[in-house]
Amino acid sequence: MTRFRLLEFREISDARGALVALEECKNIPIEVRRIYYIYDTPVDRERGFHAHKELRQVAVCLKGSVDILMDDGAIQEKITLNHPSKGLVIDNMQWHVMSNFSSDCVLLVLADDEYKESDYIRNYEEFLKLIGISRDS
Repeated sequence: MTRFRLLEFREISDARGALVALEECKNIPIEVRRIYYIYDTPVDRERGFHAHKELRQVAVCLKGSVDILMDDGAIQEKITLNHPSKGLVIDNMQWHVMSNFSSDCVLLVLADDEYKESDYIRNYEEFLKLIGISRDS
């Protein structure tokens, strides 16, 4: 059981192969305004290290595998994405770090808005402050 929202997409499989359909506001719980993908990430590199003030995303590992450390300020949990029929909702105000990319990893991300640098929180202490958590408590 995870505190973070994992999605299970319906697969249609037969002798020809498998198909997964992603539909905004249906099995993808956001309106999709931007799509990007991450690939050729060296296996010893990490990405992410940020949260978004407003942006919501869904990550789907189309090929290979990746670990995503999710952190809402209270709970940290590592989630492994390794199948194209599974997705992870990365909600706003959730710190995330991607690591352990397999050499063949292709990570698709669907976002509910266009890129806006002003939406990023790139400092973990600032993130904690914005969600009302003080490390001094």
